[in-house]
Amino acid sequence: MSATTPDNVSTTGERNQQLRDFFLRWEWLLVLLILLVIVVNSQLSPYFLNTRNMMRATSDFMEMGLMMLPMVFIIITGNIDLSVASTLAMCASLLGFLHIQGVNIWVAAPAALALGVLAGALNGFLVARVKLPALVVTLGTFAFYRGMAYALLGDQAARGYPPEFTFLGQGTVGAIRLPISAVLFIFFAIIFGLVLHKTAFGRYLYTIGNSEEASRYSGVQVARVKMIIFTLSGFMAALAGIIIAARFGSTRPDVANGMELAVITATVLGGISIFGGSGTIIGPILALLLIGLMRFGMGLVNVQGQVQSIAIGLLLIFSILLPNIARQVSRRGIQLSRNTAVAAVVFIAAAGFFIWFFLWTRTLILAQ
Repeated sequence: MSATTPDNVSTTGERNQQLRDFFLRWEWLLVLLILLVIVVNSQLSPYFLNTRNMMRATSDFMEMGLMMLPMVFIIITGNIDLSVASTLAMCASLLGFLHIQGVNIWVAAPAALALGVLAGALNGFLVARVKLPALVVTLGTFAFYRGMAYALLGDQAARGYPPEFTFLGQGTVGAIRLPISAVLFIFFAIIFGLVLHKTAFGRYLYTIGNSEEASRYSGVQVARVKMIIFTLSGFMAALAGIIIAARFGSTRPDVANGMELAVITATVLGGISIFGGSGTIIGPILALLLIGLMRFGMGLVNVQGQVQSIAIGLLLIFSILLPNIARQVSRRGIQLSRNTAVAAVVFIAAAGFFIWFFLWTRTLILAQ
């Protein structure tokens, strides 16, 4: 018989702790919520698990996913970009404006991408070089870029895009009819994931989010990193604008109105700390899938868009509140601060009211 040495006991304890930490990760909660949404929606509608319907619904939130990927980088550094949906609208409007003027669509599309790069670079310059708060800068460009979209198209819509262009937003590949936009999202998600978790640039993002001043003293070129990520955000927003124009086959200046909140919700719900310095790429991807499935399921049972927004808003509050409760429980045991306890009670009451409101509106719809 072999005696158990302290080293063996220590190694076993470390492995058990690592195993517990792995299964207590935020991503597993998102997986459980996704499974719950699938079960509930499949009971509410027989059309939910239809593969063709699900693939068609997937294309509805791929533009949001494309903008979410650079938002992960930005929020990890402790910043934010409120202008992404306005950038999308401005770039899509430029695409439509040039098309109306007779410019070839394959010339107009790169021009829209270039405009997105310039818009993101302007945000980055004001944040990184002028050292203005990202919240203030992007709140200003949120209005400015949306105004530019209206200046380009006014109240009209650009239509008549050629079929080879609309294929980008409406086309599918493979036996399961996977949307082209989903293929693009998967490609960029892999690229962003590798950059975040496998490169020095990704480590710089976490370092800046934990302490920008310490990063600067460590030799990290903080201003350059910020310029890159905001410029990247503009490029991805422009790409999303091209995809959404191709999907709808038209462009209006009010396209993607309010989508910036959904992008931020998916990012924060995915476990990216709003204070910066922590999170993984897989969490926001799971959160995006969760939000997409929720919207798809609620749409199948004719839940109004306003009610859907309430549900997404509650998810965002939940994603911020729950980790705060978990941190306090780990430090104090079961005791919570008064403010956290009050916030938890208010959230539970709001969630209960939403469930009642959802069931009430569904009863009214079914009664018609």
